[in-house]
Amino acid sequence: MSDMFVQEMEELLVVMRKELLDKLTEDNSDFREMVNAMGIKDSIDVAADDIAFKKMEAINKHEATRLRSIENALARIHNGRYGHCLKCTKRIPEERLRAIPYAVLCIDCKSAEEAPGRR
Repeated sequence: MSDMFVQEMEELLVVMRKELLDKLTEDNSDFREMVNAMGIKDSIDVAADDIAFKKMEAINKHEATRLRSIENALARIHNGRYGHCLKCTKRIPEERLRAIPYAVLCIDCKSAEEAPGRR
C-alpha cells in the first residue's frame, strides 16, 4: 500500500470525522430544541415526542459508533497498522478501504464473521 494512498485515506477520514461531528452537534441542538419545546401535552403528543427521542438516540448511537471507527482508523494510520486485517493480519484491498475507509477486516474475514452458524 503506497504512502500516497494512506495519505489520501487519512484526508478522507479527517473529512468524514468533521462531517460526523458537525452532524452530531446539529442533532444535539435539535434535541435541545425538542426538550425546550416540551410543555403540557396530551398523551398523543407525549408518545410522538417519545418516538422522536428514541429515533434521535438510535441515530446518535450509530453515528457515535461510526465516529469511534473513524478515530480508530486514524490511530492505525499514525501507528503504521492501517490497512491490515485485525483478524488475519493480511492487507485489506485498497478497493475495500476506498468503500469503507475505516474497515478493520478483509473481505474473507468479514464474510466469515457474517456467515450463518458462526460462533
